[in-house]
Order: sequence, then C-alpha cells, then structure tokens
Amino acid sequence: MTLRLLRGCLLVLTLGWLALDVLAQAGRKPNIILILTDDQGYGDVGRHGNPILKTPNLDRLHDEAVRFTDFHVSPTCAPTRSALLSGRHDFKNGVTHTILERERMSLRTTTIAQVLKSAGYTTGIFGKWHLGDEPAYRPNRRGFDEMFIHGCGGIGQTYPGSCGDAPGNSNFNPVILHNDKFEATSGYCTDVFFDQAMTWMKAVKGRNARRPFFAYITTNAPHAPLDVPEAYEKLYAGKVSKLAAKFFGMLHNIDENVGKLLAMLKEQDIERDTLVIFMNDNGGTVGVDIWNAGMRGSKNTPYLGGTRAISFWRWPGSLTPGATDALAAHVDVFPTLAALAGAKLNASVKAQVEGRSLLPVLKNASAPWPDRVFVRHIGRWPKGADPNRYKYTQVSVRTKRWHLVNDSKENNKRWALYDLSVDPGEKTDVIAQHPDVVKQLEAEYDRWWAEVQPLLVNETAPQPALNPYHEQYWKQFQGPGPNKVPPGTKPISK
Repeated sequence: MTLRLLRGCLLVLTLGWLALDVLAQAGRKPNIILILTDDQGYGDVGRHGNPILKTPNLDRLHDEAVRFTDFHVSPTCAPTRSALLSGRHDFKNGVTHTILERERMSLRTTTIAQVLKSAGYTTGIFGKWHLGDEPAYRPNRRGFDEMFIHGCGGIGQTYPGSCGDAPGNSNFNPVILHNDKFEATSGYCTDVFFDQAMTWMKAVKGRNARRPFFAYITTNAPHAPLDVPEAYEKLYAGKVSKLAAKFFGMLHNIDENVGKLLAMLKEQDIERDTLVIFMNDNGGTVGVDIWNAGMRGSKNTPYLGGTRAISFWRWPGSLTPGATDALAAHVDVFPTLAALAGAKLNASVKAQVEGRSLLPVLKNASAPWPDRVFVRHIGRWPKGADPNRYKYTQVSVRTKRWHLVNDSKENNKRWALYDLSVDPGEKTDVIAQHPDVVKQLEAEYDRWWAEVQPLLVNETAPQPALNPYHEQYWKQFQGPGPNKVPPGTKPISK
C-alpha cells in the first residue's frame, strides 16, 4: 500500500506542475483570499441542503467555484489552522489541543505566509489566529505583514496558561491586536474583520497594483459565545431553538460579508485576478441537529461529520466551476498556493509538506487522483499525560473507500470499519468481513503514531506567570501616562 501511494504522489506532483504551467500562461500571480469560519459545519450552507439557513452569497460562491465534496480538516480548530498553514498534520506542528500551550504551532514550522512573502506577496491576517498568543508565536512573527487579530480560541476567552484574549472582550466593539498595539473597534466582530481586510486589500493595490496579496480572513463566528445583532437572530426566531437562531444569525451575517467582499473585488476590477477560497475549520456544532448532510458525528469526533468541510475555490476566468470528489484536505492548501505563487521551496520546507497540490483537479475534476491515507486524532489528553496512554482515544484512518474508526474515550482498542462507497453515513460496521483492510490501515496508523511522537513539542511546555495578552493590555491601557482604557471595557485589577 505504501509503495502504491508513493507512486501516486509522484504522479500527482507531476500533473500539478503541468497544471501550474497552464495557469501561469493566464498572466500574473493571483491575489489569494482564504476565508476560514469557526465551527460552521459542512451542512451549514444552503447549497448543501440546509432547509432553514439562507446563504445566497455562499450559494453563489458555490456555483461559481470548483468545490470539493470530500474535503477534510481536523476535528477541532487550532489543529486545523496549523495543518492549513503548514501543509502537514497538526501533531507534527506540536498542536494536540486548543489550549494549555498545546495550541502553539512549533516555531520550527514554516508557514504558507512566509512562503508567499518569499514569492513577492504581501500578507495579512484578519480575525482568529489560535496558534499561540505569546509574542514569538503570533502571526506577525510567522510571515504576516499585517496582523489584526483577537487572542485565544474565541473573543473574550481566557484559559490557564498563555491562551487568552483581551480582558472583558466581546463580539461587539471588540478590542483587537493590530500589529503590536491594541485598538478599540466599533461594530460587530465579523463586520470588523471583513471591513478591515477589504480596506487593507484596497490599500495594497493602491500602493502597487501589480503586487499580489494574501488575505487570511478568519472569523471567530459562529463559534460561541453565540452573540449576534438582534436583527440577524430574528431572521430565524421561531424556526429553530434560540441558540440555533443565534448560530444561524451569525452565519447569515458571514454570508452578507462574503457578498460585500465579492462586490468589492468586482468594483476594484480585480475579480479575475483573485482566487477566493472558502472553508470551515472542523465538523458542525449547533446546526448538526437541524441538518448534517447525512453524516455521522460532529466537531470533536473521528467520524466524517467531525472532519468533512466546505471547500470552494473561485477564480473567474481561470477555474471552471464544478464539483470534484477527489479526497483532499487542509494539508493540500499549502502546496497548492505555493505552486500558484511560483514559490521555490528549500529542502527543509519540501520535507515539511505532506499535502498534495490540488492544481490537477482544480483544472480538471476528473484528473487522475491516486488514493491516499489520512489519520485523524482528537488529541486533547490531560496536560502532562503520556500521549501513548491515549493512542486509541478517538482516532480514525481514512482512504477514499475505507474509514477505520475508534471512537473510544477510554483508550480501548475497538476499531470499526465503514465502507464509504456504499455507507457514507457510517451506519454499518463491516470489520469482520475485511480483516486484510483493517491490517493494512492499522499498520499505517502505527507507523504514523511512531512518526509524530518526537514532534509533540508542547506536551510539557511551562505556563507563563501572566497571560501575555493581558500583560500587554495592562501595560498599554493601565500603565503610567495618559493612556485610556478602550471604550466599553473596565479597568482590570492585576
């Protein structure tokens, strides 16, 4: 199995560069906008069959894009972000949790932002980072020229250790870390992030129309806390539960902002020069009880419902809209964008990246796409614990046809096998009928588990005495001098 996969990867790499040659003939390197939402599920889009939620702009994006119907991410948010930016499995970046210093992306990891900068791009992030709140781990040290972010995994959240946002923050008028200074903003969080991103894009093009940009727009919505302007909640009130109405209202607001973004690209006459990618970061949450596209599982589970994600790629004039069922994942974004940018990767970065360029299937949905193996592990074991005690805790091994799943939370080795070609809802365990498949996939898992152990660099990381966001916030707003606490916040006692 491993030799066949290696040969397949070499074929795909060759096809990827051929596809790049075709795209390069079309003109300059594209601007790239990557939108990543937080806790939206695959089923939380109108075009994916949701019977309640209205998403006309995402539906339009779906119709005008190459869309992947079998695209996967990690089961939770920080792991997905690290894999997306690095092109390799989250555990290999040291990211095995969303808090407790285990959300920090290894400082040895090269990010796609760094690679794009080397290829002449200017880069910006707007929204959620969640890969380390200490200064050395922040995006402005990891390849982003422009940083406009909140801290922690959610606005207003703080956990023991280094993971935390500005004190007292909320979705309304959030205090944002803009490059190296906190700024008070006005408005709803998603509007703030999109508005800032669009202002930055216009400024980049105003300074140098030929210089491409990479804008990483990472909303904290619709992640909890489920706070949204009342007008959006009212759109769904009485149709679903109160929490779901807030959740859908947050998604409705995201949809509106996507519409504004697409309109801006047209108004600025850069629509045909810009690749827009839309994704979500893990399986569904609040909306899964309403519509989960026939899948089993949700966020924080090893089933398809925990990892299957939206993946729309829109580039008018260069990519022909349509669907592809190629098995793809977040680790494929890095090599795809690097190829589009014409970036030259050194040996260490080439060794880091384990994803494939998606260019062959972006240009031709039926292009050859050899099978591959994906491993997903929930992680999230207790701080300081031996990871080997959790080897079989909520894990899965995936090929195009087969899904080997262990959903045990007690580290019991109890695999189940699903034939996705006839059972995409993962209802029937066929492990007894296919012992050879189980043996092959379990061998792949054992190899992977041994491979990642030396890279789990955050497991014993010490916690700082003070949360770095809070410490910087206090120094800026409550230190000596004329500084003032941002409007709407209260002085914090140290």
